Amino acid sequence: MTVAVEEGALGWVERIRRSSGPVRFHQYTRFTLYGFAACEAGLLAFWYTAQSGGVPLWAAAGLIALITAHSVCHLLLCRAGLRYYLGSAERPNVLTAVYVGLTAFGVAALHASVGAGVLDPGAVAASSWLLMFLAGPVLLALSIRQSVLVTAVVIAGSALSVAALDLPAEQTGYHAGSAVVGAALFGFSYRCSGWMLRVVNELEAARETQARLAVAEERLRFGRDLHDVLGRNLSVIALKSELAVQLAQRGSPSAVDQMTEVQRIARESQREMREVVRGYREADLHTELVGARGVLRAAGIDCRIDDSGSAELAEPLQSALGWVVREGTTNVLRHADARRCTVRLRVVSGGVRGGRGTGPVAELAMENDGASQPGATAGGGSGLAGLRERLAALGGTLTGERGADGVFRLTARVPAQTSARRDGEGHGEGER
Repeated sequence: MTVAVEEGALGWVERIRRSSGPVRFHQYTRFTLYGFAACEAGLLAFWYTAQSGGVPLWAAAGLIALITAHSVCHLLLCRAGLRYYLGSAERPNVLTAVYVGLTAFGVAALHASVGAGVLDPGAVAASSWLLMFLAGPVLLALSIRQSVLVTAVVIAGSALSVAALDLPAEQTGYHAGSAVVGAALFGFSYRCSGWMLRVVNELEAARETQARLAVAEERLRFGRDLHDVLGRNLSVIALKSELAVQLAQRGSPSAVDQMTEVQRIARESQREMREVVRGYREADLHTELVGARGVLRAAGIDCRIDDSGSAELAEPLQSALGWVVREGTTNVLRHADARRCTVRLRVVSGGVRGGRGTGPVAELAMENDGASQPGATAGGGSGLAGLRERLAALGGTLTGERGADGVFRLTARVPAQTSARRDGEGHGEGER
């Protein structure tokens, strides 16, 4: 049973550690605020155990019940108030009233116990702690004006209650001053924490909106390109087809010429559309590297990129390696529980094993940890198979190896001089 609990706790901590930055910030801030409730319970429990002369049984039971109820209500109001402040829940009016009522009741009970001689004057300090913690959760559940008003009323009532206990004047001033200063500090901490969480949520929403807008803009660009390429040609095809029908109805041999022209324009349109799609599908290496770093870091994976050798590579080779980066990034996200990923691109000397060429070779290596699942490293997926075919057309190779320590290495090697030669050959083939 203990082992299962420990494994569950370690798994929960590991999931938090590997989550994205905004999620980790949310968890850290939330549990910091929740920890204040535990601090309150700890302080009051420490004061209770330090009481001199002992406490009657009925008073001890009442104090324990009061400390427990106030701490639990503090935690519940902190959670509910934070959800309300972030806009994901309704305002916890009942819970707020119960928390304020418990605070006022606790302060009054402590002061009455001091006046009756059940507790020593140290109980006044314990009541100050209740007032200090009051402002934090209330500032999340109410507006600033409302929370300041509620806190001020409770602190003022507590100060009057202490003044009626016939205690030294400096103790009364210490009680009121510490309550005001502590309430201001805790209220500021809670409110700023909630505000920071709200800002992080807004930034995350803005990032998602920006990504959706980028996709929509790319779709519009592609649609405009297709419209510019095919719109005029389709209009000409429609007109010439209509003309050919009319000529055929009259028995004119010119209808054949018109249909021949329609056939030529259709083939021309097909060629232009293929060029548009080919350009749309080309992967830019620098863009893919920057995108991979952003996506992996957003997923909580430390990504380091060294692309010092990319500037001297020809466009066809950069496009092929860009597809390797895109597919490798997808595999890291889908098949690995990675914490780090390193991408290195360099030009080395020596030929490609199993390929053509003996000159300089462009080598792209992607290495990540957490590859514990066999399916993630087998390299038999359709994505990697397609990459091998794409690199094989350039005389290159693609290998994937998983080490015993769960580190997976994806390596693409392509002859650098082959890419420049095939760049010119590719343009010639496209013209044919």
